[in-house]
Amino acid sequence: MSNIHAEIKDIVSKDDIVLFMKGSPEFPQCGFSSTVVQILDYIGAPYKSMNVLENPELRQGIKDYNNWPTIPQVFVKGEFIGGCDIMREMFESGELRTLMTEKGISIPA
Repeated sequence: MSNIHAEIKDIVSKDDIVLFMKGSPEFPQCGFSSTVVQILDYIGAPYKSMNVLENPELRQGIKDYNNWPTIPQVFVKGEFIGGCDIMREMFESGELRTLMTEKGISIPA
């Protein structure tokens, strides 16, 4: 495992929800990242964000880590959940709230 993969593993294991995105929650740099931020903020989920634009090695490393070609990427309790489309589908179906509850993550009702 490369150094960046070890770093990613460490990052996703420290926080309940980690969002690898382009930009920051306050200033997303792509529409897909913005959508995921809006979903997480709407349900009131506490999350850590990582701006992949600040580190080219992280940007490529996260894609390789999951064999998932796009950003954003969301992890819950260290488990890769998906990107924007999956998060949107889970949010719309109510599955996202269920997942958070099952994983022991407290979100407002």
